[in-house]
Amino acid sequence: MAELSRAEQEFLDQIRSIIRDQLSNEQFGVSGLAGQAGMSRSNLLRKVKKLTNLSVSQFIREERLRQGMELLKTSSYNVSEVSYQVGFGSTSYFIKCFRDYYGYPPGEVGKQTTPGNPVVSKKKKTVVKRAAIIVPLFLLLVIVLVIVLRTGSREQSAEKSIAVLPFKNESEDASNAYLVNGLMEAVLNNLQRVEDLRVISRTSVEKYRDNPQVISEIARELNVGYLVEGSGQKVGDRILLNIQLIEAATDRNIWAGQYERKVDDIFALQNEIAQRIASEVQAVITPEEAARLEKVPTDNIEAYDLFLQGREYMEMGGDENLLKAISFYKEALEIDPGFAMALANISISYYFMDAYQAEKRHTSEINSYADRAMLLDPGHELSLIAKGLYYINSREFEMAVPYLERGLELNPNSLLLINILSDFYTSVIPNTEKYLEFALKALRLEFPSTDSVATSFSYLHIANAFIQTGFADQAMRYIERSLVFNPDNLYSVYVKAYISYAGHRDLRKLQSDLLAALTVDSTRLDIVQEVAKTYYYLRDFETAYAYYEAFNRARELYHLDIYPNENAKIAVTCDKVGRKDEARKYFDSFLLYAEKDHSLYQNLSLSAYYAYHGEIEEAMNYMELFTNESDFQYWILLFFEMDPLVDNISQLPEFKVLFKKITSTFWDQHEAIRSSLEKQGLI
Repeated sequence: MAELSRAEQEFLDQIRSIIRDQLSNEQFGVSGLAGQAGMSRSNLLRKVKKLTNLSVSQFIREERLRQGMELLKTSSYNVSEVSYQVGFGSTSYFIKCFRDYYGYPPGEVGKQTTPGNPVVSKKKKTVVKRAAIIVPLFLLLVIVLVIVLRTGSREQSAEKSIAVLPFKNESEDASNAYLVNGLMEAVLNNLQRVEDLRVISRTSVEKYRDNPQVISEIARELNVGYLVEGSGQKVGDRILLNIQLIEAATDRNIWAGQYERKVDDIFALQNEIAQRIASEVQAVITPEEAARLEKVPTDNIEAYDLFLQGREYMEMGGDENLLKAISFYKEALEIDPGFAMALANISISYYFMDAYQAEKRHTSEINSYADRAMLLDPGHELSLIAKGLYYINSREFEMAVPYLERGLELNPNSLLLINILSDFYTSVIPNTEKYLEFALKALRLEFPSTDSVATSFSYLHIANAFIQTGFADQAMRYIERSLVFNPDNLYSVYVKAYISYAGHRDLRKLQSDLLAALTVDSTRLDIVQEVAKTYYYLRDFETAYAYYEAFNRARELYHLDIYPNENAKIAVTCDKVGRKDEARKYFDSFLLYAEKDHSLYQNLSLSAYYAYHGEIEEAMNYMELFTNESDFQYWILLFFEMDPLVDNISQLPEFKVLFKKITSTFWDQHEAIRSSLEKQGLI
């Protein structure tokens, strides 16, 4: 980067001083810095990006980390105390950011040689020279060993794949089914925490509850090496349970256990079964995993019984069932106020009730119950999920990442977490590579059934992730599979229309395909706005307005917070048909959205906004900033250049140069993603 002028350096020193004055204020961010610097957000964003090649959020975070380093070097504060003093509300997030920035955790400050200032005596120079030769050779040996071990690990992991089939309730009282289901769920969850195992999700095995098949067929459908079958019943205060582990390749029962235990011993029983199964398939359980398996969630069996009943309703989904689940969880907490899993599940239930609602009604409940769960059990994935979802609900997206990713470390087979992260990286903080990675991981844990609507959506996710990263052929294969499992999945119908468009580039054909989907269900607002968009791109603004008007009317009627990024196109359409007041309303809404947008698309959105308003220099500056991004979606290449928003700049030579750079970046990233996925064995 070019040397800074005196004025530029003074500007950076000024905003660093402002940040230091607000160092312990966790809520201090871009808006606060812009206000104290006497600048608009957009000017601050542009200037900081130009001088440092960082977003303002990154700049603030790095200044916090530098001040954290100084405190660790010069004070007696511990890591937790320092993290709060420099504005990190989460110590684990501080540690992650510190490690990413400095290359080692904050706990090792003082043990590391200061970069650029090594202390080496003359006596040691010979040793250093020898080390310069030996260390690369040693690293090469390590790399070779890692490759060999990872290759072996992948081969072994194929053998250590397991599915826990639904346990049969043999109680005379059918109402005890939740308890037997709870045993099955607990065994499943314990096995999922073992990283050396690949454990199929509950949703994938549930279809076998009332549809028995021979073991070999089930194993082939689920692509697993082992199956667990079980049956149980509750008799008075005792549990009777029969378990068997079957090797799929030979259809041989390699272990069976019969248990009769008091209900009070249920946790020890669940742990014992999971440990025995892992041992039989020769899966390695680390000491950390063993400690998590042995941890008792509550000392009160009555509270646990209520928790299991709540979880049954939670599995069903829908607001009515979620409210019933919350009621059971709250009853459990009346008996055991320290039951972290119940607290976390209340928080998660409230989150799903708030999801997709324009007015978030349960933010305080989500946060309160998540914080209580984290206080009691910060090492449980449910506590981490709850806190991560709170940050998503309150739109503090970057804060959610460490909680969700830590949760996945603790439960690497959690389909819930993988699906949350998959959705997170496609719609919250878009990252095409991670979206595709998590969509493919989900498929490894959730396998198809001949009548599975859920499977159709799994294949849809993968197709969508593939097309977003430019893999059109793979996307078409998966979208066809999605439609085989559910031909009525209209999401898949219109995603297929876009995948096809990537090949033929015919807007009229795309429009025809989308109109056909809308004919099937005219109430689908997602398809309504997609149809409107095709008329918009074709400059048929009168027809586009008719569709957008219907979309806006429904969006306002039902208070839906959906597609805020489309408001700029709606504004242009209103402007072109002479509805100036409407146009101003939607442009103002879009600008507010774009300025608050933390995703990588912020600069491109602002570029389009200013281009349409004739502020050409501003538009080109933002577009140039966007050229520093990667992991953006293929749709940018397919549609941005033709968008009426950029008609004022699309023919300029500098636009074409920048768009060529964006195109080149996308295809370079495409090849990097291909290489990464091949190394992980995902494609």
